Amino acid sequence: MKTEIDVRLFAGAKQRVGAERVTLQLAAGATVAQLRQELSERHPELAELLPRTLFAIDCDYVADSRVLTGVQEIACIPPVSGG
Repeated sequence: MKTEIDVRLFAGAKQRVGAERVTLQLAAGATVAQLRQELSERHPELAELLPRTLFAIDCDYVADSRVLTGVQEIACIPPVSGG
């Protein structure tokens, strides 16, 4: 069974994809690591950012081992630089 995952993109990820959100179909019980891999495959323009990107679910940063459900708000937060 597949779960629809809605991911909000921020900063460089949003600019590279050209959208504020992407929706992916992942197997039920998928983890953040699997989400990271699927994003890299579906959006190769993100591949360079994803190893250093943080993910947050419902406003809390999460590890790659976190299991996803379709009802959570997932944020993709790439590294940013400033000065």
